[in-house]
Amino acid sequence: MLRRTALATSALLIGALLFTSCTGTSTEPTPVGAADPNATLTVRLSLEPSNLDIRRTSGAALEQALVDNVYQGLVTRDGDADNAIVPALATDWTISPDGLTYTFTLREGVTFHDGSALTAEDVVTSLQTAKDDATIQNSADLAGVASIASPDPTTVVVTLAQPNIDFLFALTGRAGLVFKTGDTTNFETATNGTGPFTVSSWNTGQSLTLARNDAYWGDAAGVAEVVLDYIPDQSAAINAAVSGDVDVALEIDPELQGQLDTGSFQIESGLTTDKGTLAFNNARAPLDDQRVREALRLSIDREALIDTLGAGQPLYGPIPPLDPGYEDLSGSISYDPDRARELLAEAGAENLELTLTIPSVYPGSIPTFLVSSFADVGVTLRVDSVDFPTWLTTVYTNHDYDLSFVRHVEARDFSNFATPTYYFGYDNAEVQSLYAQALATTDEQQSSDYLAEAARIVSDEDAADWLFLSTPLTAVGTHVANFPENSLNVRLPLAGVTVSSE
Repeated sequence: MLRRTALATSALLIGALLFTSCTGTSTEPTPVGAADPNATLTVRLSLEPSNLDIRRTSGAALEQALVDNVYQGLVTRDGDADNAIVPALATDWTISPDGLTYTFTLREGVTFHDGSALTAEDVVTSLQTAKDDATIQNSADLAGVASIASPDPTTVVVTLAQPNIDFLFALTGRAGLVFKTGDTTNFETATNGTGPFTVSSWNTGQSLTLARNDAYWGDAAGVAEVVLDYIPDQSAAINAAVSGDVDVALEIDPELQGQLDTGSFQIESGLTTDKGTLAFNNARAPLDDQRVREALRLSIDREALIDTLGAGQPLYGPIPPLDPGYEDLSGSISYDPDRARELLAEAGAENLELTLTIPSVYPGSIPTFLVSSFADVGVTLRVDSVDFPTWLTTVYTNHDYDLSFVRHVEARDFSNFATPTYYFGYDNAEVQSLYAQALATTDEQQSSDYLAEAARIVSDEDAADWLFLSTPLTAVGTHVANFPENSLNVRLPLAGVTVSSE
């Protein structure tokens, strides 16, 4: 699915410099005063979107800022409830027993930010356009849609060509966002959604300001204004928090969190689907030999790497705990350099030389650790640090690499291993069949079982290595309440957040 493009992009962009541990607490901060509906909430983020066109511009920074805040779809996901699918512009929906027909009841009284009333035609046109226009992000998520219709003004019916248990989840992404039919807004610089906030100003290179939408169909946002303050430098972000210039700071450096021990902040640790992935080019020798791939995995002490980074949790397979199909695969691989040397000898790959192509946004501690680990088993690793556009062209598009590292942040992206043309170059017919069965069944447990079986094969065949699962730290001011906790690097719903008056 096209989502894979966005995922690879997202993996590089959000919080790319930080690797955070699971230390800290998830205890909700207690505000020191009553909520102030006229307050401004200032949130430090690390990366700014290049423009505001969420339909055609990749990068998780746009989803983080705009989805659920400015733009909405029929449904959305609740990151703090295991990514459960919840209503948005649809109040409810039914799914036919064969899993082919989805009937949505539209919410009444919804208006776009320009004052236009939301209509069923807007929904139908938005989904049909997303399906037909390959330039729209995640367009391929709707490839299995056979028809989209509105039998009456409050109903939209989507019919699939074949069952897809992930279809509702796909609608929580960009392809499911609803836009005004015939809208002439310049979406690169302005917005026109249905969400609880409007974009009131964008100070390029510094901040994006959201204002409460007083005509919002749901509960009014808890603050009058949100300032998303883009501060890439970690020390500068900490200084901004200490000085009171920001109320919340996302993805703080764990080595610097002690500076926030002032009594004014609570350190929160949330869950993510952010997988630090060491990619092997399965289609290129010598990585097409499983013994070589296994040897490389056996040479990496993941716990030591996480300690070095001050970062994350171990992950031994392609599916993280928040996603269907997860199971603990910690017994599938272990640190064993002696066995790694044996496998390399069996494969005739002694004195092997490989190149790691890694985006320059990542800290040098990762390639340094890998160079040392591989050298210990007789593998010489050359590091090619490139800018992101070069990575996209060389690795993602042309598949011209040996090893690569990126953070794949998006949820439910197992399709990467069921698609031989993806940059991993992994081609296993059984995995592809299991993934297809996982999508086609209407039984959630059966789908999860299929995915778990496929994930075990992917791990057993060493299709890649998963160096860590990121668990970012967020510094939340004690005067801030109801700040979301999980998956903040891809979704940041802020309507329920409040700031105290004292």
